[in-house]
Amino acid sequence: MRVLKGRVVTGVGSFSFWIEKLHDYYFEKTGMRLFPGTLNLELDEPFELPPGRARLEAWEYGGTVSVSIVPCKVFDRAAVILRTDRDDAEPGSRKIIEVACEVKLRERHQLRDGDWVEVAVAD
Repeated sequence: MRVLKGRVVTGVGSFSFWIEKLHDYYFEKTGMRLFPGTLNLELDEPFELPPGRARLEAWEYGGTVSVSIVPCKVFDRAAVILRTDRDDAEPGSRKIIEVACEVKLRERHQLRDGDWVEVAVAD
């Protein structure tokens, strides 16, 4: 397992809308009922998406943006890293990971901007 360490940062909130809207698609891909929102973490180094990752393709839901889905663990809880193709194309965006799971991580773990969080990702 590779451990990523990042600082909690505030996101723009777009995944909260899309996770809720595409709930059934995300459940099909992850087997989890994702909380509609992500925990955004800013890493020191860019995170490159691993090969063989799951994908929610735009054509599957009739949209325009595809999303890569990378299984991970945060606070010993099953989770996923979500990254749109649009964000992956922006080199600066690769230092941000968006972690989704079945609970609101900020609330459950009383996280604030600037707190450090570790995320384990399979090699």
